[in-house]
Amino acid sequence: MIAAIAGVVTLMAAVVAVNFIGNEKKIERHVERLYGLDDPRFQQELGVMLGPPFVAGNGLRVLRNGDEIFPAMLQAIRAAKTTITFESYIYWAGDTGREFAQALAERARSGVKVHVLLDWVGSAKMDGALLDTMKSAGVQIHKFHPPHWSHLGRLNNRTHRKLLVIDGRIGFTGGVGIAPLWTGNAQDPDHWRDTHFQVEGPVVAQMQAVFLDNWIKVSGEVLHGAAYFPPLTPAGAGLAQMFSSSPSGGSESMQLMYLLAITAATRSIDLSAAYFVPDGLTSDALVAAMKRGVKLRIVVPGPHIDSETVRSASRARWGDLLAAGAQIAEYQPTMYHCKVMVVDGLLVSVGSTNFDNRSFRLNDEATLNVLDTEFAAQQTRIFDDDLKHARLVGLAEWRARPWRERLAERFASMLGSQL
Repeated sequence: MIAAIAGVVTLMAAVVAVNFIGNEKKIERHVERLYGLDDPRFQQELGVMLGPPFVAGNGLRVLRNGDEIFPAMLQAIRAAKTTITFESYIYWAGDTGREFAQALAERARSGVKVHVLLDWVGSAKMDGALLDTMKSAGVQIHKFHPPHWSHLGRLNNRTHRKLLVIDGRIGFTGGVGIAPLWTGNAQDPDHWRDTHFQVEGPVVAQMQAVFLDNWIKVSGEVLHGAAYFPPLTPAGAGLAQMFSSSPSGGSESMQLMYLLAITAATRSIDLSAAYFVPDGLTSDALVAAMKRGVKLRIVVPGPHIDSETVRSASRARWGDLLAAGAQIAEYQPTMYHCKVMVVDGLLVSVGSTNFDNRSFRLNDEATLNVLDTEFAAQQTRIFDDDLKHARLVGLAEWRARPWRERLAERFASMLGSQL
C-alpha cells in the first residue's frame, strides 16, 4: 500500500515538473534593435522567422463586444455553403452556447461540413446536451487534450485559440469566448469588454491552416481541397499575417513576435492586455523602448477581474515600467478582456494571445498581424476610448500600496511561470 502511494506521489511530482519546467529552451537574451517598424526588413523577418509571410489585399472589420461580435459570427455561420471550421477555448452552457450549437447543427443537417474543436478545460462548463445536439446533426467535434494516463504531461497545454472560418473565405479571431459573460455591450460587470475581428482576403487561408494544425493533432484527419482552401481575391488594402505558436512546435514564436515589434518601435506602443504579466526580458525591452523615446500606454483590468492571482502578479511587475514613464491604466466598468497591440500607428497585433508566460510558452495561440495605417488609426481611436474609462496608476501610488498587496504579489509571482 505504501509503495502504491509512493508511486502515485512520484507520478504527480513528475507531472508537475513537466508542466513547470518544460523541455524547450527559452529566449534569454535581448533582441538587438536593427531597424524600425516601417523598414521593409521588419515585415520580411517577421514572415521568415515566424512564418507565414505577409499577404496583401485583406479587409478587416472590427467587432466590439457581444452585441456586435455574436450576431456577425452567427450570420456568417447561417450563410455557410460548404465548410465551417471552429476552434475555441471557452464554450459554456447558456443561451449563447445554445444559439451557436443550433446554428452549427442546422448547417450540418443542410450538408455543410462542420468541424468543431474545443479545449477540454475551457469547455468544462458546457452543457452535454449541446454536444449531443451538434453530434446528432453530423457536426464533427473533438476535445483538445482530455486527460489520459498516457500523456499527463500535456495537461497544462491548452488550445487558447479563437478561430472561426466560413467556406474558407471569411475568418473571425480575437478574444471572445462562447459564454454569457461576452454578451451585451460592456455595460456592467456581468458583460465583459472585448474585441473580435472579421477578416476577408488571402490571409483567411492562413487562418484555416492554423485551425488545421490542431485538427490534425486531435483527429488525424487532413482537411483540404477547394471547400477549405478556395481561391481568394483581394478584399481590402491590409497586409496581414496569421501565425500560431504551441509548446509542441515553436512555443517561443509568440514572445519573439512581441520582442521584435517592441524593439523595432520608434514612436508608440498601445497595449490592451487582459492579462499583463511580462517576464524580465519583455519588461526590459519595454523599458529600453521608452528610453529611446517610445510612448508606452497599457490598459489592463481594474476592479473587475476573473483572477486576483493574475492581478497581483501583474502589479508586482509595474515598478520599472512606471519609473521609465509608462502609462498604466485600469479599466473600470467591467472585466477588460481585449488583446490588441498597436505599434507606431502601423502594426496591429490581435488574436487570442495574452501578455503573459502562459500564452508565450504553455498554450496553443493564434495571432493576426496587420500592417495598415488606417486600420491602426481605427484601433488607436478605440484604445483612446477605452482609456477614457480607465484609471491611471502612478508610480507614487504603486510604491505606496499596502503590505497586504505586496505580500499577495510575492506569492502570486511564485506562480508566474503558469500565469
